[in-house]
Amino acid sequence: MRSRPFLVHALSPLHAGTGPAAELVDLPTARMRSTGIPILPGSSIKGVLRDVRWEQAGQDQQRRARVEAVFGPSPENEPSAHAGALVVGDARLLALPVRTFRGTFAWATSPLLLALAARDLDGDSGTVPAVPTMNPGRNALVSEESLCLYGGHLYLEDLDLPARTSPKLAGWARLLAPLASPGTDIFTCRLALVDDETMSFLCETATQVDARVRLDPATRTVAAGALWLEESLPPETLLIGLLNAERSRRQGTEMTPEDVLDFGLPGEEVVQLGGKASTGHGRCRLIPIPGGSDGQA
Repeated sequence: MRSRPFLVHALSPLHAGTGPAAELVDLPTARMRSTGIPILPGSSIKGVLRDVRWEQAGQDQQRRARVEAVFGPSPENEPSAHAGALVVGDARLLALPVRTFRGTFAWATSPLLLALAARDLDGDSGTVPAVPTMNPGRNALVSEESLCLYGGHLYLEDLDLPARTSPKLAGWARLLAPLASPGTDIFTCRLALVDDETMSFLCETATQVDARVRLDPATRTVAAGALWLEESLPPETLLIGLLNAERSRRQGTEMTPEDVLDFGLPGEEVVQLGGKASTGHGRCRLIPIPGGSDGQA
């Protein structure tokens, strides 16, 4: 099996819903059960990639066969004939954009999020930056070029965190800046590492919550019971996931694991992920991460 990490960069609000919930927010975004970390389910990503590749194949039967080899047969084409060769994992939060008193906003991450990302990036290979060590308690580290530091503090929303610059963030900035901010680098000067407890709080309070209504077409007023709250990850959110591939199981369509990965996500592309597409949600950049764990899993 071969693996390749990828980055999801939200260009508009991203709603990966779980259905109605008996909470303050009627339609929350998907989260990992054990940690509360926001995620984008791999099934959503795989379905979108399949649709894109199928549309690109057009009437080319050979390319259609490769689509079915990679993603699995269509329902009308014996879905039990063989499994798809590509496995798409959930994309997990890597950095959350949070408003700051200075610098407009910061990409906030934490030691836990970086440690999980390093695992997906094959942290044992020696090519992935080490996770910086933080002081105990509520505090933050920022890059030496930071625009967000003010008087030794980092102000995130209504949080006041003691902060200091750290050269140990430079490695993560070099890795992620070309992916999150190609061209003009606005990432390095806004990268902030906060403690895990603060990050957990931000995951609950720094997401985007919109009030939505449905109008009665006759009266042009809000229909009875048609007012709800909907949670999304804000634009500029970064998530990281992992593609895994085996050889093609489709008879007559030979593909190596490397072929499967290259076909499933050949390069950066802009796609629509999650729900609420008709309201402008879910426009994302999907970016394969070079290097990383493109080897034996």
